[in-house]
Amino acid sequence: MSSVSDKVTGVANEIAGKAKQAAGMAIDDTELRAKGAAQEAKGRAQQAAGEAKDAVKKIVDKA
Repeated sequence: MSSVSDKVTGVANEIAGKAKQAAGMAIDDTELRAKGAAQEAKGRAQQAAGEAKDAVKKIVDKA
């Protein structure tokens, strides 16, 4: 994946995770809240991977 697609996918997962958590809270479903938290964390990790790829690309481009 490119850095941009990592970031976009990460944001999408983070938003979906937050929605799952909110739904889980609304219906008192701890499993859904946990799945939402995990998906949100996955999204943050994907965004971080995209940022890391950007940083590496900048270093390589300067060399």
